[in-house]
Amino acid sequence: MDEQSIRLSAFLAVLIVMAVAEGKYPCRPLRFGRRRWPANLAMVVLNSMMMRILPVSSASAVAIWANAHSVGLLNQFSLPEGLEIALAIVLLDLAIYGQHVLFHAVPLLWRLHLVHHADRDIDVTTALRFHPLEMILSLLIKAVVVILLGAPVLAVLLFEVILNAMAMFNHANLRLPRRLDGLLRWLLVTPDMHRVHHSILRHETNSNYGFNLSVWDRWFGTWRAQPEGGHQAMVIGLAHLQQAPTHTLLYMLRLPFSGEIGQYPMLHRKSEQQEGDGG
Repeated sequence: MDEQSIRLSAFLAVLIVMAVAEGKYPCRPLRFGRRRWPANLAMVVLNSMMMRILPVSSASAVAIWANAHSVGLLNQFSLPEGLEIALAIVLLDLAIYGQHVLFHAVPLLWRLHLVHHADRDIDVTTALRFHPLEMILSLLIKAVVVILLGAPVLAVLLFEVILNAMAMFNHANLRLPRRLDGLLRWLLVTPDMHRVHHSILRHETNSNYGFNLSVWDRWFGTWRAQPEGGHQAMVIGLAHLQQAPTHTLLYMLRLPFSGEIGQYPMLHRKSEQQEGDGG
C-alpha cells in the first residue's frame, strides 16, 4: 500500500469513527450542526486536489530526498532505528506547536489561519477547515523541519497519520468521561483541552496550541485547563464574525483578503495576565 492509500484510509476511518462518536456522545449542542459540513468537507477536498499538483506534495517526499543525501541532524548520528523514529516524531510535533503559535502571532499568517477559527461550532470537520494558502505554507514549513532534522521517512509518514488523526479527535464535539480526560491530557491533547483554543475570548484563543502532545503548552506557558464560562456556555468562533456566513465555502476562501480580519489574537504576556487565567 502506498503513502496516499495509507493516509486516505486512516483519514476516512478516523473521520467516520469521530463523527459517529460525537453524534452519540456530544459534549455540547451545536448552533449550526451539520449544515457546516458541506463547506468544511469541500475545503479538504479542494486542498487535497491542490496538493496533488504541487511539485512536492508531501513531507514524506522531502524526507526521501533528505535521507538519500544524508542531510539533516539525525543523519549525522548512528542511533537505533526505533529511537530515531520516536525522536523525529516528537520533534516534528514540537515544530507544529511552534508553527501554530507563529500563525497566531504574525498578522499576515493570522489572515490565513482565522479561516479555521471562524467556524462558529467545533466538531470533527473543523479539523479539516484550513485555507489552501495556509496548507501550502504549512507544507513548506514542515519540509524545512524535515530537512533540518533528517527525519526518517517512516517517522514522517507516521507523524502525518498521527497528526491528522489527533486533529480530528481533539476537534470532535465529544464528551469523554472526566477521569479519562484528566488522565489523557497529561500527555495528549483532548477535545475539552483544544475546545478552549476555539473560544471567542482572545486570551483563551491564545492558549492550548498543541495538536498532539499536551506537554508543549505546559512547558511554554500556554496551558489553560478549562474555559472561563464552561464548555456548555462558551461561545465558539471569532467575536467580529458571529453574524457572518462563515459556513460557506466562498466566504472562507475570500476571508483572508477581505477587511474582516478583526483583532489579532496574540496578546502581550502582561495583557494576558491582566485579563486573568480561566483555569
